[in-house]
Amino acid sequence: MTGVQRPDPLVRLDSTSEAISDLRDIFAAEEPLDQVLVRVAATAAKAIPDADAVSITVRTEPAPRVAAFTDDRIADLDRVQYEAGRGPCLEAMHSQDAVRVEIPSTAQRWPEFADAARQLGIGACLSVPLLVPDDSQELVGSLNVYSCTATAFDPFDEGLMRLYTVAAGQAITNARRWQQSRDTIAQLERALTSRAEIDQAKGALMAVHGCTADEAFERLVAQSQRSNTRLHDIAHQLLESLASMRR
Repeated sequence: MTGVQRPDPLVRLDSTSEAISDLRDIFAAEEPLDQVLVRVAATAAKAIPDADAVSITVRTEPAPRVAAFTDDRIADLDRVQYEAGRGPCLEAMHSQDAVRVEIPSTAQRWPEFADAARQLGIGACLSVPLLVPDDSQELVGSLNVYSCTATAFDPFDEGLMRLYTVAAGQAITNARRWQQSRDTIAQLERALTSRAEIDQAKGALMAVHGCTADEAFERLVAQSQRSNTRLHDIAHQLLESLASMRR
């Protein structure tokens, strides 16, 4: 399909600039990582005029996962690649380089992907590695842009998406740090709650049995081992039992 008129480069640059500007709201947001990835994918769909759908592949063990997508069918197309162990999104993730293809040209290299893409009417794909900018340049995965037009993407679009993913990587870093902070706080809160209930249970046993604090704690530990139940749960059950007796 030669001779197809591409949008003016300045128009395409404006689209990407607007998409990057939209990321500012994500920078300021305090949201879980997966929710931020969904917003990054939705914003990326505006970065290139011919983008019809966007997905984000995240490297996980034992297999990658679709962390965000703008179209359910595209999520299925990514999963076809994971199951086959090959495809543009995996190539971009592993090589850490952009992969830009027209679907008809991929039939021999990635037959499973090519067949699934044709069934969905997808004509082109542009996958760009998505990196988190930290000391180790840890690879998160890839951002995958799909179009129904075979000639949708060119080297200029590839450069624009590389620019976009730099800004997106910063937003993802912020989200990861916020989520890690929230997880740490939640763990501390659970630890403090557990300690408080264990101390209360020890006090109750000391009052009932006239034992020392160490002896009360040994009773709790022994019950925990016999029933294969966490110490905190044993303490909680004891306190619940005492509370029900008072009612």
